[in-house]
Amino acid sequence: MQDTRYGIHTRYWILDTGYWILDAGCWMLDAGCRNNHYKPGSLYDELLKNKQMSVLVFLDQADGHIKKSSFEAANYAAKTAELLNTTAEAILLGNVNDDLASLGNYGIKKVHTVSDASLNAFDAQVYTNIIAAAAASADVIVFSNNTTGKAVAPRLSVKLKAGLVSGAIALPETGNGFIVKKTVFSGKAFANISVNTAKKIISLNPNSFSISLGTGTAEVVPFAVNIDAPKVEVVSVDKVSGEVPLSEADIVVSGGRGLKGPENWGLVTDLAKLLGAATACSRPVADINWRPHHEHVGQTGLAIAPNLYIAIGISGAIQHLAGVNRSKTIVVINKDPEAPFFKAADYGIVGDAFEVMPKIIDAVRKLKSA
Repeated sequence: MQDTRYGIHTRYWILDTGYWILDAGCWMLDAGCRNNHYKPGSLYDELLKNKQMSVLVFLDQADGHIKKSSFEAANYAAKTAELLNTTAEAILLGNVNDDLASLGNYGIKKVHTVSDASLNAFDAQVYTNIIAAAAASADVIVFSNNTTGKAVAPRLSVKLKAGLVSGAIALPETGNGFIVKKTVFSGKAFANISVNTAKKIISLNPNSFSISLGTGTAEVVPFAVNIDAPKVEVVSVDKVSGEVPLSEADIVVSGGRGLKGPENWGLVTDLAKLLGAATACSRPVADINWRPHHEHVGQTGLAIAPNLYIAIGISGAIQHLAGVNRSKTIVVINKDPEAPFFKAADYGIVGDAFEVMPKIIDAVRKLKSA
C-alpha cells in the first residue's frame, strides 16, 4: 500500500505479529523507530492506534472429550476478543471425538488441532512448546485455571515473557489499559491486576463466567508443529470409572468425620447418585482412610466450584472452606449450631445427619419418581 500524505512514498505491511513500516530507509517496529525520521502523530502512530489484538484459547481434553471448564474458557476468550475488536481462535491437542465445528456457538472462529496420539497423555513441557508456537500471532492467551492450566500457563508466561493473571473471574477492562479482576487470599478478597506486557495470559477460574451461546460454525484446521519427545514416561494410569469427576461436577455431596465411620458413607453416595453428583470428603476423612485421597477437597486437596455443594458432618475449618468457597450455593448439615461452616452457608440444617439425611434422600427419591 502507498501513502503520500507526508511528502514521501511510504509502503507498509501489517503482519499478525505486529506492524512493520518501510519509510525511505527508516525501519520501525512496535518498540519504536530506530532513527530520527519518527515523529509523533505519524502514520506509524495511527497504525498502532488501530492495531487489533488477537485472542487464543487452549482447550483441555480428556478421554477424547473437551472438558467442561474449557467451554467456559472458550466463551470467555470470545467475549474478550469482542472487547478488543478482534476474533478468538482455539488450540486443541490430542485426539478428540467432539464436534469441533460447534465451538462456533461459543464464539470461536477457528480451531487449530494437533491430532497426535502422543498428546493424549499430558506433558507440561511438550504442551507449552506447542502452545507457544500457536500463540506466535496472539496477544492474549486464555486457559482454564484447572490442573492443566496451572501447569502450562506459568511456563508459557516465562517462555513468551508474558504477564500472567491466574484465577480471573471477570472479563478484562480495556478502557484504560488491560486490567483483570481475580481472587486472592483463598477467595476472601479481590485484586485488579494491570498487565502491561505485549502478550498477556489469563487463566479463568472454573464456574466463574456465565456462558452465553450464539450461533456459528468454527473452521477446523490442522496445526503443523514439531512435537518434542516427552522427558517423562507415563508407565501406567489409574482412573476412577463410573463416577462424576470432581473438577467437572455441577453438584458435589461431601462428608466429614461427623458420619462416624466409612460404614455410614451410604448417606453421601445415595444422595449423590440421586442427584447425579460427585462425592467428596474433608481431609481428616481421607487421612484416616475412610475415603480415597482423590475425593479430598480443601486448601491441601482439590479446589472446586460446583453450582451446589452439600456438606454433611463437616465443621468447616478454614482449610476446607478455602477449597469450596467458590461454590455457587453451599448447604451445610451439622448438629453443632456453632460449626464455622454455617457462617459460609447459603442454607443450613442444624440436626443429626443420621436423622436428617434419610428424610432428604427419601424426599429427593419421591421428587425424582414424580
